[in-house]
Amino acid sequence: MPGYQTKQERVSIAGVDDLVIRSLLDRQQFADRDGAAERLGISSAAWPLFGLLWPSGALLAARLGARPVTAGERILEIGCGLALASLVGHRRGVDVTASDRHPLTELFLAENLRLNGLLPMKYLHGDWDAAADEGDADAAAPAPGRFDLIVGSDLLYERDASGALAGFISRHAKASCEVWIVDPDRSNRPAFNRRMAADGFERSEERLDVAATATGAAYKGRLLVYHRKLAAH
Repeated sequence: MPGYQTKQERVSIAGVDDLVIRSLLDRQQFADRDGAAERLGISSAAWPLFGLLWPSGALLAARLGARPVTAGERILEIGCGLALASLVGHRRGVDVTASDRHPLTELFLAENLRLNGLLPMKYLHGDWDAAADEGDADAAAPAPGRFDLIVGSDLLYERDASGALAGFISRHAKASCEVWIVDPDRSNRPAFNRRMAADGFERSEERLDVAATATGAAYKGRLLVYHRKLAAH
């Protein structure tokens, strides 16, 4: 992996064996030699963010680790970054698809699957800012309307005037679907809530505040849960 440094650490999530995760060394790492990230509108400052472990992602992974495995249920993680939640679900035998728009996400996912002795897992290039999902043209990619549960963490970090994120979720949701977003109290949450309501989703919230410990910083945030139940056509 030329152009940047990585590290390897063991991550404990209740409900599964520890996972070995390869991530970027820090937020100073950057390498976009072929300009793939630039073409997607990913700046040099934002480039490393996909490759780091974040508290919201760990909380989402813990929730997925505690969720009962249901036969036939399909789960999509959006903006997955290092896909910790997807790896937890995959290890538990869940039919889960990870997705992100960063050009190196799939490479890191393959490496972390290898490090943990896990079989390959489904991956979808998911860029909700695009006019249409690039992956939908690929026969191997899941078509819209296929997922029972869509999950993500810290997705509301920028203003989404066009409602692209809610639109992406709706295109990939079954008529009856649940959506989980772990959000560290971002200011863009009210606008996203309105977009989801317009698409037929009802919302509930749960605080996820965690006190500081000797080994970890305090966390303030919430789990946003959206439910939609429509008659299938």
